[in-house]
Amino acid sequence: MARIVVFGGTGYTGGNIVREAAARGHEVVSVSRSEPEAPVEGVGYEVGAVEDTAHRVIPGADAVVAALSPRGDMAGRLVEVYRELARLSAEAGARYLQIGGFSSLRPGAGEPRFVEGEIAEEYREEALEGEATRVLLVEDAPSALDWVFVSPAGAYGAWAAGERTGMYRVGGEVALFDTDGESTISGADFALAVVDEIDTPGHHREQMGVAY
Repeated sequence: MARIVVFGGTGYTGGNIVREAAARGHEVVSVSRSEPEAPVEGVGYEVGAVEDTAHRVIPGADAVVAALSPRGDMAGRLVEVYRELARLSAEAGARYLQIGGFSSLRPGAGEPRFVEGEIAEEYREEALEGEATRVLLVEDAPSALDWVFVSPAGAYGAWAAGERTGMYRVGGEVALFDTDGESTISGADFALAVVDEIDTPGHHREQMGVAY
């Protein structure tokens, strides 16, 4: 059993990860600004700003999952906040799994990342900030930090929640597509992949993509 701390644990991605980890018997701590609508039995909920809670909950953790969104009062601050989570995770000897976006993947080996091309204006700022958090890990993560930057498929989110199938594929920095040219993953199966990576580490200081 591992002690897993999930930042953004009441959000869409974090909530699914919290449920999956708790179902496996892990000791789970969720950190968020809001109370959970449907608390998961056995999960410890810390409500408050990341800056006020991180130094208390990360020590003793086996894995830290950063699943915050660059929205609201977090917009423009994600790199700063994640830098501190990475530092504290390294000090604690915890694996650090940072959830990114599809736009940080490449359409093919050696090709520019999606974020470097045309992105709809309403998504551009979030995509750029998410990519900046990936660059943070690549260029400035503590040398002792065992990190993974996890990107979901293109069609992913509460608007396309899907169901848990128990199946998924894992790739690297190149986006995964099915035979119909679609890139999708349900919230539950994405969480399955993340917790599987915690239970059986297969990626170290690199990007990991998840899709069907």
